[in-house]
Amino acid sequence: MAKSDQFSRLVNEFHGRPSPEPMRTAGYAALIDHYALRVPLPGRLTGIAERHHRIKTNDWQLLTPRHAPADDLRGHLEFALKWEGVDLGVLSALFRVVPDEEVSALLRTEPTGAYTRRLWFLHEWLTQRLLDVPEPGKVRAVPVIDLSQQFGLAKGVSSSRHKVVDNLPGTSAFCPLVRRTDRIETYLSKALDRRAQEIVGRTPADIMMRAAAFLLLDDSRASFQIEGEKPSPQRAERWAKAISEAGFRKLSLADLERLQRIVIGDTRFVNLGLRTEGGFVGTHDRRSQEPIPVHISARAEDLKSLMDGVVAYDQRVANVGIDPVVVAAALSFGFVYIHPFEDGNGRLHRWLIHHTLAMAGYNPAGVVFPVSAAIYRQIAQYKTVLESYSQPLLGLIEWQPTASGNVTVLNETRDFYRYFDATVHTEFLYQCVEETIERDLPQEVAYLEAYDRFAKGLQDIVDMPQRKVDLLHRFLRQGQGRLSKRARTGEFAPLSDAEVGLVEKLYEESFADVALEKG
Repeated sequence: MAKSDQFSRLVNEFHGRPSPEPMRTAGYAALIDHYALRVPLPGRLTGIAERHHRIKTNDWQLLTPRHAPADDLRGHLEFALKWEGVDLGVLSALFRVVPDEEVSALLRTEPTGAYTRRLWFLHEWLTQRLLDVPEPGKVRAVPVIDLSQQFGLAKGVSSSRHKVVDNLPGTSAFCPLVRRTDRIETYLSKALDRRAQEIVGRTPADIMMRAAAFLLLDDSRASFQIEGEKPSPQRAERWAKAISEAGFRKLSLADLERLQRIVIGDTRFVNLGLRTEGGFVGTHDRRSQEPIPVHISARAEDLKSLMDGVVAYDQRVANVGIDPVVVAAALSFGFVYIHPFEDGNGRLHRWLIHHTLAMAGYNPAGVVFPVSAAIYRQIAQYKTVLESYSQPLLGLIEWQPTASGNVTVLNETRDFYRYFDATVHTEFLYQCVEETIERDLPQEVAYLEAYDRFAKGLQDIVDMPQRKVDLLHRFLRQGQGRLSKRARTGEFAPLSDAEVGLVEKLYEESFADVALEKG
């Protein structure tokens, strides 16, 4: 188990992550090091600086020497909860190597302590094994998740045995967590859902209805483009309909399987439903045809319990005061890391975003935020966010290639997909949601208002059927406000030169603020 009695050590880097300056490991870093835990590193680690000053970066929080914990299991566990919050992946791995008797003895030294009771609950919650610890008596229940550090349920479930309030957002089968960061707090302060309601509220109903239809189809097409596919109009419309229905019913595995059939279209060469073999994302060596994975999916034998956990998470967080964008990020990225199906996982991952936001009433009724379109515009950053967790996992997963060019995972990996830090995923999703509300939604409304001005003004110049108006507008958009020679000698040859001049001027005036965006 442990190689020495010392937990903390002086380092300049930790598992390949450089520290801002020399420091002593503490909290989760000390526990990972001391017990040689093979786990993904927490998103932000904490250490003790040699000097009396504090440093905070994206990867590190350095505290002063006076904050140093007692250099033992209890000291570093309490330090971790106090300064770093709950990391279920680290705690689960730790409780597998530290004997229950040792944990019980540690907890019995101060059974009424707040950190003791939280650790007691988390041990039994993670391991499903009861510890020999006396009940704490009449003490005030404390929340398992400190809501000043991480997102949890606003109102949890009391555990009379541990005298805690279980406000974890998920169950032990699936429970990603999100840290509170300055960036997320800034997004929360913007109340983007109310901002969307304001835009919709001041937009005429007929224009909003048309804008919503265009945004929905944009999202459907973009979701295919992210996967490198160009769907037929019919296939894009079918998926758009599925997106429009997101949030209408509770999540279930059966519904996800139904959606997989819709998104795949031609199912003759795909095994539908949960995978029965291993899975990975990546390519194959051109000569040997061996897999070159960039992500290895959850084992097939773990899929049923993991997906039950995903469904339970969705039900547990419904209408309990946790931010919908946080929930959407944790649920959707958790799903795509599990990769439960042979095909269609990416589009279903983004469908889950729509499902979560719609279930929470975050987006205005009838309006789908084109999150996939925003993701597609930032595809490189999206891949970086995905790889922020999948890449470190590759070094922790033992696998071998199969004769069919797939992978077989050799070690226990279920916790990697049950418990992960979804903070950077939440920051990215909030960025996309803000962009759809502050850019896509207003621009689509402005574009349709400009089109209506153009169509109305055209009636004063020339009388033509609506299909011809649409065609004329399309030619002008393609020509950046000018009718091409082909159009003037073809479909619109009947227009005089004077009429063409008036039409082009009308287009310029109508689309003065939006033509470049849509052109």
